Amino acid sequence: MDLAQQAKLVDFIHDTLEGYLGQKVRVRANMGRSKIVENNGTLTQVHPRLFIMEMDRKRGRTARQSYQYVDVLTGTVELSQDGEPLFEPFVIEPDNDLPPIPEEIVAAVRADDHMLV
Repeated sequence: MDLAQQAKLVDFIHDTLEGYLGQKVRVRANMGRSKIVENNGTLTQVHPRLFIMEMDRKRGRTARQSYQYVDVLTGTVELSQDGEPLFEPFVIEPDNDLPPIPEEIVAAVRADDHMLV
């Protein structure tokens, strides 16, 4: 995907989220190191490169959290409403139906590195 396509997709995400302003949305964010955070909140602001959610906390408190559209584009942040995703994955996972590695290559690697492949 080239840079122009990415820019168009970011604009698409921005425009779509403008339609959800003031609505409850569920956020699932991959924070790295196997840490995934899931929160419910209200989409409160949409800016050119990021959006702001007001997250529901215990005892009636709220917290603000911002996310970038590019994180939605890459799948790091997933948004849903009523169990339905707002966006389909933009980045397609590679096909796992790759042809097998020829045995002569596997044997050469094992001989060179003394490793199992």
